[in-house]
Amino acid sequence: MNEVYLGRLPILDNKQNVVAFELLFRSNQQNNATVTNNSSASANVIIEAYGELGIENVIGKRRGFIKVDAQLLMNDAIFTLPRKHVVLEILRSVEINEQIIHRCSFLKQKGYQLALSNVIQLNKQYRYIMPLINVVKINVNALGVHELLSLLKELKRWPVLLLAEKVENPEVARRCIALNFQMLQGFYFAKPEIISGKRIDPTKLSLLKLLLLVVKDSEASEIENELKYQPGLSYNLMRIVNSAASGLPSKINSIKRAIMILGRKQLQRWIQILLYAANKQKNGGTSNVLMQTASVRGKMLELIAVADRPHDKNHQDRAFMVGVLSLLDTLLGVEMSKLVETLSIQKDMSDALVARRGYLGRQLQLIETYEKGEFEKTSTILSEMGFLSFNEFTKMELEAAAWANRISETIKQASK
Repeated sequence: MNEVYLGRLPILDNKQNVVAFELLFRSNQQNNATVTNNSSASANVIIEAYGELGIENVIGKRRGFIKVDAQLLMNDAIFTLPRKHVVLEILRSVEINEQIIHRCSFLKQKGYQLALSNVIQLNKQYRYIMPLINVVKINVNALGVHELLSLLKELKRWPVLLLAEKVENPEVARRCIALNFQMLQGFYFAKPEIISGKRIDPTKLSLLKLLLLVVKDSEASEIENELKYQPGLSYNLMRIVNSAASGLPSKINSIKRAIMILGRKQLQRWIQILLYAANKQKNGGTSNVLMQTASVRGKMLELIAVADRPHDKNHQDRAFMVGVLSLLDTLLGVEMSKLVETLSIQKDMSDALVARRGYLGRQLQLIETYEKGEFEKTSTILSEMGFLSFNEFTKMELEAAAWANRISETIKQASK
């Protein structure tokens, strides 16, 4: 196998904070979520792909759920996956026999956690393996209310965590939280709800104004004056800049000095990302997911720009900005067309953000199709671009995810 197909889907707790990711892999472009052919070879490719960066770098301190079929479960290559960072998610297609139970018992002894995937009822096979299971993923989309209540009642016999998967609307999300599911997953969370007409809170508005000043290359004194109206924001920004620049001999204690040492482009990047991190106490889960996704998009577009135009730093910076700003309408509840007018950014960037048109727009569309699992469309766009293979693209996604995770950790540490 020359190519690896990877994806990632957030798993949230009942307060909508990201606590884990489902790490998806495919053996080909048509395959939806599982390895069905040549599983042993696929397992080695997957492990090698994650090994280049390390799963820890991709998911940080959170756990990664990895779907496994019978062949992958029995393959000793699975032991190269870090037991502290993965949950082995047993597919519904796996026949639970003595061999599988013995293998799962051995994996548990080695410290691995096990989950059952896409559960809609507890058959005889599942009852045999339940004492070894840590997490039961219930397909709430396939069950009526009475069926779901009956299943939950039966599951009380074992000390397992309950994860609602395929949560696709707010009503189902509220029901699952009321039924005490510890974790939730689904497109409702992966594609955060856009609420139009929401008032921008003062902290985010100040960051937006600050971003505008930096983008327009305003004087450092103008940027400092804007921050005087938000001393808490100024303090937090300086803490984050210092945390990111920990190798410097002395602390950065002013915006002027931050611009001088970091440069405007780096300061601009921090402001863009901070927009998603601002005021997280009000909607922490959604902001967290948006910040992670926006950071990954920005870095991926930058990496694509580097591959396409390795000597054009300006193009790379603009590509990064398009990626990070692509979810700003979701975050602020304001139409993207109004946001780009406010920021007064270049036409090719506004075309990309508003209508996914132009060179950068097509590359942003590429990333969005990959996020949705539309791999045939992803391959078509890559072929049209002509300078990037699917394998190279998926490696960029891993590198971008690792970078976004480090950024998230930096913000988290600096905000303590």
